[in-house]
Amino acid sequence: MARAVRSNRAMSQATAFDPYAMPVDALREPPASLWGALKQIGPGIILAGSIIGTGELLVTTKLGADHGFLLLWLILFSCVIKVFVQVELGRYAISSGKPTLGALHDLPGPRFGTHWLVWWWLFMLFATVFQLGGMLGGVGQAMHLLFPQVTAAVASVAEGISPAWRDLVRQHPADPWAVVAAAIAVILLLSGGYRRIELLTTFLVASVTLVTVVCVASLPFSGFPIRGSDVEAGFSFAMPATAVTVAFSAFGITGVGASELYSYPYWCLEKGYARYSGKCEAGEGWARRAKGWMRVLYLDAWVSMLVFTVATVAFYVMGATVLHRSDLHPQKERLMEDLAQMYVRAFGHPWTKTLFLIGASVVLFKTLYVASAGHSRLTADFLGLAGFVYYPQAQRRARWIQFFCVFYPVLALALYLVFGNPQAMVVFGGVAQGITLPVITAATIYLRFRRTDPRLAPSLFTDGCLWLAFFAITGGAIYSVPTTVVEYWQVLQQWWK
Repeated sequence: MARAVRSNRAMSQATAFDPYAMPVDALREPPASLWGALKQIGPGIILAGSIIGTGELLVTTKLGADHGFLLLWLILFSCVIKVFVQVELGRYAISSGKPTLGALHDLPGPRFGTHWLVWWWLFMLFATVFQLGGMLGGVGQAMHLLFPQVTAAVASVAEGISPAWRDLVRQHPADPWAVVAAAIAVILLLSGGYRRIELLTTFLVASVTLVTVVCVASLPFSGFPIRGSDVEAGFSFAMPATAVTVAFSAFGITGVGASELYSYPYWCLEKGYARYSGKCEAGEGWARRAKGWMRVLYLDAWVSMLVFTVATVAFYVMGATVLHRSDLHPQKERLMEDLAQMYVRAFGHPWTKTLFLIGASVVLFKTLYVASAGHSRLTADFLGLAGFVYYPQAQRRARWIQFFCVFYPVLALALYLVFGNPQAMVVFGGVAQGITLPVITAATIYLRFRRTDPRLAPSLFTDGCLWLAFFAITGGAIYSVPTTVVEYWQVLQQWWK
């Protein structure tokens, strides 16, 4: 018995932070029942925890506020089509035991220590840290509105240090709360691994989704009904010229964004899908286990898709009804104050503003927490693939992951303190993800047809949807990128002046 306990402990230490570890004693038969399979989902829920956040609360509501129901079709399409790419990356992870960057590292093509596509991911990563900064800014604004007396007390303390510090706090009252949020994120990230992330995000995702759906269901009784003409306009497949940049950003970060596509195989490996299947071999045993755990992965991906699609559409509808009809367009430092009006104007009770601010803080903080955890794992992997760091033991990888769990919240905080515009920062990160989506989708197609074990091949329908995703994503990028680049160049010129 003692020997078995030691063996299990050694296995857990080997696999806790090393997505490549696949010890032979970890093989496990897949669940035979639907209930058993449901108990094994989790990576997709973690993804939903990252998805239901900045894109939905800040960008999706802005689309709804500015254009009403006109872009509902885009939101739904974005949520559904990219899941086929997500599933194929998970399939390759089970087939090979490799996460996303490890898979890209092995592709043919130019290399600079590692494959150029891995370096592309690094570019996208640093752009998405602006999103994390936007989340911290949103949390800071919400907490200041909830507890303005605390901000006043901080200003009084700062006055004892320097009048300049006092004036800074008064001019930017959200900043002290952003600092606190970053510190709490670091503490939580350092104090737990996969299991804590899964449990915390499951609870928060369920809570946020339920509250938002209840609010949407209550709209007809609050003077903001959803009319048949609204739904008809939502499926007119229109794209206003003034919506291109924000719509492209929304497509990049609503549903499964490029950042989530990269991180999903890591969560699948940490959950154990590939480890339970074992290393790919010619025997019938591996194929049976791999197909069984692939069915669990399908369930995981589509359950999470249902959850984040419902939440995303709910946020969009709130913006398209309340904000659009009230001609209210959330902007910069009044962002959270204006967004709170979705609930105040719809339900007419002061307490709804408090409820929204609490919920918004939870939503944004949750996304910051999950995204930082994913970024830390991928960055540690990047250092190894590029040859900057060698991991002779899983513990060394763990230390690098812990370092980045501190680094990314701190970097996000610094970016927010410099730029100070949460919505613009989120849109910028969304644009970077939108540009990256065709790249990761093309790589996924290559992995599907050239590297994935044929015994795990999906149906012709799934393959067709994967190709549809590639053409739709690439076509959207070709259409949107020129306009988006011009708009951001103008914004940068104004900021520099």
